[in-house]
Formats: sequence, structure tokens, C-alpha cells
Amino acid sequence: MSARANLFLALAVAGLVGCGPSERRAWPIFVDGRAVAYAPDSALALTASGSPVVLLRHVDSAGVDTLGAGVLHSPLQVQRVGDTWFVSDVDGGQPMVVVFGTDGQVRRRIRLAGIVPVPHQFAALPDGRLVIESGGRLVSLGEDSLALFADSVRGPKTGLLVAAGGGVVHALPDRFITYYNGFGRVRWRIDWPWAESAYVTDLAVDLNGRIHLIAGVPSDSTFVVYSLSNATGEVVRWSVPGPRATFVVDYLGTITPDDRRRWLGQ
Repeated sequence: MSARANLFLALAVAGLVGCGPSERRAWPIFVDGRAVAYAPDSALALTASGSPVVLLRHVDSAGVDTLGAGVLHSPLQVQRVGDTWFVSDVDGGQPMVVVFGTDGQVRRRIRLAGIVPVPHQFAALPDGRLVIESGGRLVSLGEDSLALFADSVRGPKTGLLVAAGGGVVHALPDRFITYYNGFGRVRWRIDWPWAESAYVTDLAVDLNGRIHLIAGVPSDSTFVVYSLSNATGEVVRWSVPGPRATFVVDYLGTITPDDRRRWLGQ
């Protein structure tokens, strides 16, 4: 074997050894149909129906904390930007996004009443702006501003949103899935591929930045997760059907059904 081949082999082995347990094992992307959010400090955030807190599981230490105790009422979507958690909530029928620091303290409340048709759908950009769907368009909310982010085609249903790679994925059921950059320009758009064969309920971005969506299949009462190419939007992977809306993904991108109880501690 040549010296160059020996060098490549040594680098490959070092790369495999350097992958920690948290990178090799499978981690949840959806639990009970709810997207799981990841943070740079190896924490993952989950919400559960009927629970007024966000559950924070620390990947490396296996420790568990909560976020929003005594503050949140019906949290659903969670996204992390830098040292900030953004959590959707509904308080007394009023939709909002509550912003927390990593110390768990509330930084601000972004009230969405009169702006969004349904609560819980937003994308948090790296500069702290929130992108939401309003009146058939996407708008961005800053500290003290409301601006057009992108014109969006109206659909028969409201859309789903998630932040990905510094931009925004907007899934408009029965119409399009669009990936915008941080300035609201279209990076790619694909026609909605599922027609009436499946209903898409949420979007997620995993620890490696891959985009996933979860769909229910009415014909056999199962759930399937699809992975989209970040570059083109093409469906590049999908799971085997599962009886529940809980799925994990490994570092190679393989998606499999899983058990919600081990992630929610039940």
C-alpha cells in the first residue's frame, strides 16, 4: 500500500474514532408527530400534548431539564437560534412565541393575535426575526417591525414552517414546498407530491441540518417520514411506515419508527 493510501486510511479511521456516541446513535426527529429541536450545545427539545413545559434532554450527559415552567401553557413548536429558545404557545386563546435565554429566563413575548390564522407555525432566522404566514404571504417580525418576507401562493390550507440552513422551508399543502434564503428569495420550489394519499403534519431539521417532514397515510393508518434534499427539494429518503408518529434518524440519515416513551420519560 502506498504512503498516500496509508495516509487516507489513517484519516478515515481517525474520523470514525472521532465521532462521539451522540453522533453515531439515532436521535428523535418527531415524537408523537411533534418536531424535535436541536441546539448547538447538544441539547434536544421536545413538547408533549397536555404538558406546559419544554423538555430539554442533554445528549452527552443524558441529563434532563425543563424550560418554561410556570410561564408556558400549551407549547408546541421549539426552535433554537444561538443562545435563544423560541417556543410557540397559546395563552387564553392568544397565540404567541415566547423567547427564552439559555438560563431559562423570558426575554420577550411576541404576540401574534390578528397576524396569524393558526398558532404554532413559525421559522426563527439567525438574526432573530420570525417568519410567519399571514394573509397568504410570508412576513417577518423583528423587535419592532413587521415586513414582507416573501409573496406566497394561497392554498386551501395554512402552511407549515421551519428554519433551515439560515433560510425558511414553507410547505403549503396541496400546492408547493418552497425553500427561501434569509432574504426571502426562492432557492427551490417543488410541486406538492402527495395529493390526497397522505397528510403532512409537521416539518423538522435534524442535528445534521437535514430537512424532514412527517405524513399520515389514511389508507392504512400509519405514518411515514420523508427527507428532502437541501439543495433541490427532491425526496431522497423515506422511512418504513410506523404505527405511531415517532421516528428517529441516525448519522447516515436512515429513518426508523421508534417508541415515544423513552424520549418523554414515560
